[in-house]
Amino acid sequence: MRRLIALVIASLAGAAVLTPLWAQAPAGTPAARPAAAPTVVAAAPQFSGQRIKEVAQVQGVRSNQLTGYGLVVGLDGTGDQTTQMPYTAQGLQNYLQQLGITVPPAATSQLQLKNVAAVLVTATLPAFARPGQPLDVNVSSIGNARSLRGGTLITTPLRGVDGEIYALAQGNLMVGGAGASAGGSRVQINHLSAGRIPGGGQVERSVPTPLQSGNSLLLGLNAQDFSMAREVALTINRNIGENMARALDGRTVEVTLPTDPNERIKVIADIEELRLRPTQAAARVVINARTGSVVMNGAVTLNPAAIAHGSLSVVIQSTPVISQPAPFSQGQTVVTEQTSIQINQEPGNIIQVPQSTQLGDVVKALNALGATPQDLLAVLQALKAAGALNAELEVI
Repeated sequence: MRRLIALVIASLAGAAVLTPLWAQAPAGTPAARPAAAPTVVAAAPQFSGQRIKEVAQVQGVRSNQLTGYGLVVGLDGTGDQTTQMPYTAQGLQNYLQQLGITVPPAATSQLQLKNVAAVLVTATLPAFARPGQPLDVNVSSIGNARSLRGGTLITTPLRGVDGEIYALAQGNLMVGGAGASAGGSRVQINHLSAGRIPGGGQVERSVPTPLQSGNSLLLGLNAQDFSMAREVALTINRNIGENMARALDGRTVEVTLPTDPNERIKVIADIEELRLRPTQAAARVVINARTGSVVMNGAVTLNPAAIAHGSLSVVIQSTPVISQPAPFSQGQTVVTEQTSIQINQEPGNIIQVPQSTQLGDVVKALNALGATPQDLLAVLQALKAAGALNAELEVI
């Protein structure tokens, strides 16, 4: 018995500590260092709200607008009437001079360029565009050309607002329309005086961006909202690293980035994919005065109020009255008008609007008035002036 106990104690003294299977290192890998006490790390909650890339943009990463003046040639007699558009002939003369062809000044005024049209070429230079990359360009007539269908844009430099050339455009136009005319009749489908050249532009100069400069970047929110700016900063600090982001104001969030370019791009990509917790938007009612449309978000509420709504209609009728002269009286027929004016006013009912805390209740209360969209504009403005509408009115 004593011998058995001694064997058990000896085996326990020289035995290795058993490691759970989930903590063992895979075969062929170095042995892991002894781990400290296990730490419980709470997983970052996954929200179904918007991603940061949908509510904010990296400041400094933006596109630039390019424009240029060019000529479209090869039209089937649908170009500019040069007698009315002298700059078309002047533009062609300047282009021919670059090719070594000199047109006498006397002949310039007599040119009838029915197959040439003066156009403006526009394009958007995206961020991080490099020389040699293609661009889509839009071509629009600035003269009296009837159609640009079948035309070819000759080499046109595209300039930025600083006057520098950033791209060149050339190619065959794609016009999404058709038309025909004969005998004074004309049929046209879609627009013929504008076209597009997919890949017709080529970048010649890149625009520097401040993405790789400095130790931080700024995220600009699409709309001014202090709650959203705070939520963006908290989400970045919670998922990427503590004290990495801070809200500067209601529209700008500053993020500290690593100096390594590869790590910087990785952090920016991770930040853009983070999802935000839903925040309550500011109560707002958007009114389109031209179409009578009214749109309100879910934060709009109403305080108790009473509304008197009635309709006033004015009807003016004009009836012609013909007065015939008596026979053989040598008189003349006289036509006069008899006008009648009627004013109809329907009795207005005073409707009590209860306090509403949900958008559906607000809509029901306003629909109970039986007002047209145009009348609803005046009702909402009156509710706001009376302090019963808890929302911001925006007229577009």
